[in-house]
Amino acid sequence: MKLLKQKILISSVLILALLPVFSQQEEYPAPIKEDFSKSSLLYFHPAKEGKGSRALCKSGVRSHTKGVKKVLALKIDPKGPAGAGRGPEIISNDFVHFGTYAASIKIPDVRKVQPDAGAVVGYFTYHVDSVPGLSEIDYEWLVADPEIIYIGTWTGQHGKLRRIGRTINLAKGIIYSTAYKERPGEYTRPLTGDQNQPEVIPAIEQYDASSKFYTYGFDWYPDRIRWWMIHPVTTDTVVLWDYRGSLEGIPQNHSHYRMNFWHTDSWPVETNQNSVEKPLHRYKTLIDWMSYDPLPLQ
Repeated sequence: MKLLKQKILISSVLILALLPVFSQQEEYPAPIKEDFSKSSLLYFHPAKEGKGSRALCKSGVRSHTKGVKKVLALKIDPKGPAGAGRGPEIISNDFVHFGTYAASIKIPDVRKVQPDAGAVVGYFTYHVDSVPGLSEIDYEWLVADPEIIYIGTWTGQHGKLRRIGRTINLAKGIIYSTAYKERPGEYTRPLTGDQNQPEVIPAIEQYDASSKFYTYGFDWYPDRIRWWMIHPVTTDTVVLWDYRGSLEGIPQNHSHYRMNFWHTDSWPVETNQNSVEKPLHRYKTLIDWMSYDPLPLQ
């Protein structure tokens, strides 16, 4: 009997000792690397299934781009409704959390066909928990001007959402704004100091997100988020925004990894206030690959 009690005690201690390890594994999921070379997806699934959905979200498509063979194609539906999440989208099968995210993306060039098209390409994480609410980190491009990148986060509860964001014209090296805002009411204030680094971004000559595949990424830490891209000529890491100095706006809860393409009828690009027209054609966004590497366990 005494020996049995000792064994039970030892087993209980081992279980308690392993609990933090299991908890950490839940917080730091397995790495993801999807190259979209095949028609089936390993780590993602389309947001919508059913008739016509495969035509709008298709993997294993020829890219017709030198050096890039097969890709994921997201096609916008001219008959589709406006609004985020109402176009083609892929979502990771499992949750993701702190770590490094990267993707190779080419958005469509619509300027000669429809310069006032209102469409958004989104590369992001997104999930809503009852507490603390929304967890979103994003890159967005408005196809009417492929020189401009929108980056930032959304956090908080529905009806009380908070945004930290930066808008950059990368071809000209212009930072239009780096700011915090709240909904409703759209209260806005500029971000300064450590929340506004770097304060200057050198122009990338002839940057055009629709001209070729570019590699974009972000590093998500509990107390910092760094958005970056790989320079197409030097292959150096170009830091677009290294946000730190405050936990304000940094999501803490887990999320899902996503990519989408949708029509906006109310958000024009910075340089063209008319760019909210319904897309006239099935414009196509191409994704070569997407990856996620969890933050190493401490």
